[in-house]
Amino acid sequence: MPTLPNKLIPLLNEREVAQMLSVSVATVRRWRLLRQGPRFLKVSASVRYRPEDVDGWLDSRPSGGSGSGVSDAG
Repeated sequence: MPTLPNKLIPLLNEREVAQMLSVSVATVRRWRLLRQGPRFLKVSASVRYRPEDVDGWLDSRPSGGSGSGVSDAG
């Protein structure tokens, strides 16, 4: 019988991901259905997320505040 590695990473569920990102569970589900959110795993009927996939997805999102397109009025 194969042995599992000792370093199993805990997976996140939809509720935990929604809470981390300060969005509703419905938003996380919509992202998944539209293939716009973080990568996910199906474990039987459950949806789970690897923390590193959520982090990577966040890093890939555009960010604002660069100041481009804003002119000084002074």
